[in-house]
Amino acid sequence: MAFNRIIRGLGWPEAPQGEIDFPADRVPENASDPELALLPTLFMAEGREQGDLARVGSMHVVGRSHNAVRLRYQYDTSVPIITQDRLERVATEIGLSGHGGGRNRFDWTHTRWSVQDGDLYRTVLRLLLYSPSANAPVVFGVSTPPRIDPLQVSAMMPFSGGFTAVYEAIVEAADAVGMRCNRADNIWEHHTIIQDVVSLIDRSRVVICDLSGRNPNVFYEAGISHTLGREVILITQHADDVPFDLRHIRYITYLNNMEGLGQLQHQLSDRMRTILRG
Repeated sequence: MAFNRIIRGLGWPEAPQGEIDFPADRVPENASDPELALLPTLFMAEGREQGDLARVGSMHVVGRSHNAVRLRYQYDTSVPIITQDRLERVATEIGLSGHGGGRNRFDWTHTRWSVQDGDLYRTVLRLLLYSPSANAPVVFGVSTPPRIDPLQVSAMMPFSGGFTAVYEAIVEAADAVGMRCNRADNIWEHHTIIQDVVSLIDRSRVVICDLSGRNPNVFYEAGISHTLGREVILITQHADDVPFDLRHIRYITYLNNMEGLGQLQHQLSDRMRTILRG
């Protein structure tokens, strides 16, 4: 896997989405390649002070002049803002030199856009889940000890209309085995969306994650589910949408039509029956 890492001397706007100009001589040669726009992006400010904030999201090139490239950015609001001191803990994983310099000592102070190898969301999840002094979440709360509802299923999936029938198939599959299904956009229990998502995962016996379309929110939620030790069922419309790090786990492929969703419902019910017998 790979991700864009864009360091900007002026920092990044607070607005969750917008457009900025970036120096044309600081971008990759293939900056206009549509494939780059599909990669997650780490937006960093120059510097290593507490106030130099970083964000995760997506971007693509919308214009170009002799001196500048016009970028349209969008932050993933489900991922909290990251301070630079936290990024130091995963510097090597995001392709930066660690504290103290070394051959790449200017990594933190030079405006640049580079494409890095690695799983950005997995790295950020590990970074945000735990504080340096305790093995406990710092971004959201989980129940201690766990209070799992043995009949609760949660669905982690894109919220676009194209997945309405998919969600209905999941609900029917859960109902067929005496379980009930929900997803985070159907509840409002906390002040933040991420806490509602985590609370739903936290009390679920089974978490179904639809990886179709490589939705970064679903990847993040799948990581949380695995971290909390929940039974996770991966589904997807296209095998290529399953990240490399998850391909060793069995997953269900399906077609988003009447016949395909009927088969998906049957496979999910069978899997949940097996889990309930465990």
